[in-house]
Amino acid sequence: MDNTLEEIKKKIDIIDFIGSYITLKKSGRNYKAVCPFHQEKTPSFVISPERQIWHCFGACGDGGDIFKFLMKWENITFYEALKELAKKADVKLKNVSFEDRTWKQKQKLVEINNLSAQYYQYILEKTKYGKKAVDYLINRGINNQIINKFQLGYAPQSWDSLRSFLRLKHHDPQEVVDAGLIIKGKSDYYDRFRGRLIFPIKNPRGEIIGFSGRILDPKASEAKYINTPETLLYHKRETLFGIDLAKETIKKSGNVYLVEGEFDMIAPYQFGIENIVAIKGSAVTKEQLMLLKRYVNKINLFLDTDAAGEEAIKRSIEEIENLDLEAGVVSVDFAKDPDEAIRKDLPKFKEALKNPVPIYDFLLNYLQKKYSLIEAFGKKKIGEEMVAYLDKIKNPIIQSHYIKRLAEVLQVSESIINSLIRKSRFKAKQKTSFRTAKQENHEEIRDIIIQKYLLSLIFQNDNPYQVFEKIDQIIDADDFSFPAHQNIWRLMIEYKKTNPKEFKLQEFVNALAIELHPVFDEVYLFASHEQVIETKNIKRIAYELKRYSIKREITSLVSTQEDIVEEKRIKIKELSRQLNQVEKTIVLL
Repeated sequence: MDNTLEEIKKKIDIIDFIGSYITLKKSGRNYKAVCPFHQEKTPSFVISPERQIWHCFGACGDGGDIFKFLMKWENITFYEALKELAKKADVKLKNVSFEDRTWKQKQKLVEINNLSAQYYQYILEKTKYGKKAVDYLINRGINNQIINKFQLGYAPQSWDSLRSFLRLKHHDPQEVVDAGLIIKGKSDYYDRFRGRLIFPIKNPRGEIIGFSGRILDPKASEAKYINTPETLLYHKRETLFGIDLAKETIKKSGNVYLVEGEFDMIAPYQFGIENIVAIKGSAVTKEQLMLLKRYVNKINLFLDTDAAGEEAIKRSIEEIENLDLEAGVVSVDFAKDPDEAIRKDLPKFKEALKNPVPIYDFLLNYLQKKYSLIEAFGKKKIGEEMVAYLDKIKNPIIQSHYIKRLAEVLQVSESIINSLIRKSRFKAKQKTSFRTAKQENHEEIRDIIIQKYLLSLIFQNDNPYQVFEKIDQIIDADDFSFPAHQNIWRLMIEYKKTNPKEFKLQEFVNALAIELHPVFDEVYLFASHEQVIETKNIKRIAYELKRYSIKREITSLVSTQEDIVEEKRIKIKELSRQLNQVEKTIVLL
């Protein structure tokens, strides 16, 4: 197994691989990027081409190799990543046997979903029960090519037809419950989707992860749409309907239209507008925006023109700003949503797509409709609500532009708008809780940074022995507060004794206990993360580590509950003398 993994990693360079997903920038001997797995402005994602590893020094704090990256990027199991990378590297998987229960569960759910989609399609296209749904689709202008492309289907008005079909395919009822397709009642199981047009929901890889069902009877008291509940595969906040079909066009066009419902996505797609996806639910989520940011930096919201749609756009602004996305809003005044608009007036619809309004202009226009500009209190409301958004704009040029725009609309000076922004920030600070005693103080944080940075400078050097020899008389393993760092230091001493002439990095890593590998990976890349230390004078850093070590020992002696006996007093005095000498040396260096 290990040989197979190494063969794959030799054939797929980590820089080329990760660089095909995100933008990388050379930083010394390593590469850096903005972490794709959380929101950040300053790059904290570091990759080593030499060791073929990556680590995030930001919020997620994760790290690994190409397998771990693909697992996180695609939200897949190790075995799924292994199969995909083996195919990419043209490596045949032989004698690979291990237990991946999550992968097996996912595969089982995908299989059930695929069979269910085929069943719903068959009912729609080949039976009398589906005629009502076919007539409904024709009435909405959806052609057969699109019906097939989206694998649309129909769930008959039956309590157990799908359950019976899947039972014939030897699927246990509990497995189908886990897929979200049937529900366990008091005495038996029954189908979740009944008498509904069915839309299979797919992930970016094209796997069916769930379903959405639309009621056809306009007089029915049931909800218009119901969806697969949260499962191992389906997570509504992370899902975009149509992403599997739209992702390549989104990449090529550099733009995406984000709509609210399945028909709002399907109808434009039928007319050649293929860079379009639909949110699941009524709100645009951070997870959906982060998924889109993988493909594009520009989005246009084309949600329903009612109050709920406008509020959804407002709620999305902060997440859009945090992700540094360029955003616009498409709106029409002749229809309630994109589906209706395209059926009413196709040329007018296409023209609207070409002229999205920048999102902050949309917000300002929205507030002017909501409040009166004639009354002073109306202006006050517009100013207060708009300022709350302007305060969060990170780009100073864009912020300055909209400060000027708001001042013009309200007919006040820019200084008044700036004073409102300062007031908004002051209120936000007041809401922020004060630091607690539990938080680490600056000294403790710097102590850990020094330890990691020192080790990183040694191992990233072209000649680690040369650096090590400069400082091994200054510090020893006990000067590190973290046991893993102590073990790495001790192993370095042992390794140097048995290999005095040449340091071989991979050989050293292989000699580490397996549980130390992730710690060493983080330490190794740490110096590339950021200029966290103001000097690269290795001796000065070593003496600073020694200073922290002595301080920790003094604190430990003083804080013990036992009385300070003479022996302890002498020890503290000696440590204080050493500390004084170390601090003098630091000044000289």
